[in-house]
Amino acid sequence: MTSPHALRWLPLAALGGLLATTTHAQDTSFAYGGVSLGHARAKIDEARISASLLGAGLTSTTMIKDESSPAYKLFAGYQFNRYLAFEGGYFNLGKFGFNSTTVPAGSLTGEIKLQGVNADVLAMLPLGDRFALFGRVGAQYARARDTFSATGVVRVLNPNPTKSETNVKVGGGLQYELSPSMLMRAEAERYRINDAVGNHGHVNVVSLSLVFPFGRASERPPARMSAAPAYIAPAPMVAPAPVAASPPPVAVVAPPPAPVAPPAPRRVNFSADSLFAFDSSVVSAEGRAKLDAFANELRGTRFDVITVEGHTDRLGSSPYNQALSERRADSVKAYLIGPGGVQAGKVNVAGKGETMPVTRADECKGNTANPKLIACLQPDRRVVVEVSGTR
Repeated sequence: MTSPHALRWLPLAALGGLLATTTHAQDTSFAYGGVSLGHARAKIDEARISASLLGAGLTSTTMIKDESSPAYKLFAGYQFNRYLAFEGGYFNLGKFGFNSTTVPAGSLTGEIKLQGVNADVLAMLPLGDRFALFGRVGAQYARARDTFSATGVVRVLNPNPTKSETNVKVGGGLQYELSPSMLMRAEAERYRINDAVGNHGHVNVVSLSLVFPFGRASERPPARMSAAPAYIAPAPMVAPAPVAASPPPVAVVAPPPAPVAPPAPRRVNFSADSLFAFDSSVVSAEGRAKLDAFANELRGTRFDVITVEGHTDRLGSSPYNQALSERRADSVKAYLIGPGGVQAGKVNVAGKGETMPVTRADECKGNTANPKLIACLQPDRRVVVEVSGTR
């Protein structure tokens, strides 16, 4: 008797809903590793097993099925940008099985174990600064190991068939950035599997993953210290030599030279709405153009330090606004250092949150966000860049 075992897919399990709020994002490439734990589910083809037994003159009276199993995977990948990543890893989908009791008296037990390796391409769709939807498609090389045993009148010709085969896998889910050094994913995947006895089916996996980027932790700049102005000593007093038959000599004191005033700092105010989308710290296309023009103006000049200050309006909580102003200042610094070509050691950042508004309290009334109030508070949302010691 041949081994009567087949797997089929169930529909993808639904992911739990997650509410998106925007805070922090980084747009640089990085390598990462991770681990995933989840639940796998397959469908035992009871009708096919019963038909196979009936063809051998046996009738299946009861069928006990085990169609779910814990699953896990280990993976590593490379994030090329905010929209594309490549990932490979090892997966173990667990084991599934059945036990069928027959008439005449006997029983047939079957079990399948599944594991393998995969290589996927991930397409990302950012939702604000922390959340992103993603979909994946790739190839997986899976090994299926079956074990069949029988009692009574049932006989098994091949008790341990195995099969290794390359097939497609697809999936998708939601990613959330807990911090620059840790991400979390909730996703559903579908693996197409050969069950080692000539049947193709699917195994569905719903899982939670932790992703650990390498070398992506935020870096805070050192505290800025103001240099004391240089002291210029006055010129020494010079007395003229005495001349005979001349009036008594008189000491003449040369006036000290006027102190050289340091060049006045240059301050440039950028409207935050021209650099970022509302409530975001990702530099927009319009913002990149403005920062490119500013960086071009700095080329050919010498300066001591550039200070970047982020400011927000009063909408939202004070801690959230403080964090948003810091992220915006960090984004402008990163752009000036990267595409702008400014030396990293000459750029300092500070976040002022909502503490230094431009508007007065009686100008923009209310605390509930609406289009009119958001427009009124626009001057408060800004990034101030100060260039000191230009020459």
